[in-house]
Amino acid sequence: MEVKPAVTSKKAEETVNGIYTQVVCSAFSDRILVVVTQYGKMGTLVSLSPNMVSGDLGKPSLTTKVLLGQDEPLIHVFAKNLVSFVSEESKNKPILLALALKDKSVESIKTVKDMIKNCQVW
Repeated sequence: MEVKPAVTSKKAEETVNGIYTQVVCSAFSDRILVVVTQYGKMGTLVSLSPNMVSGDLGKPSLTTKVLLGQDEPLIHVFAKNLVSFVSEESKNKPILLALALKDKSVESIKTVKDMIKNCQVW
């Protein structure tokens, strides 16, 4: 009988606009952890929870809450942009995102989002 690991993880490393960037995705039984760093540390910790509106046939909205670090409006925008597809693809599991970015340009965010897609564990 094959024993399945308690936590499944994948990582990606890439140079994004000249900055070494690491992404780690881990699937737990009740949520997904996504770490995105250009500093080698976790940075700001953001919780993203899907909200199902009764009678609404569209996609659920995501509520963001900064658990650790600076609570700036741009962090909420980055968080939703980077991992909203993760919640949808994982059957609306909550996401815990650790974000530490030096380069916050649109091109970098798109590249980081592709890196997250390549680390699919959900």
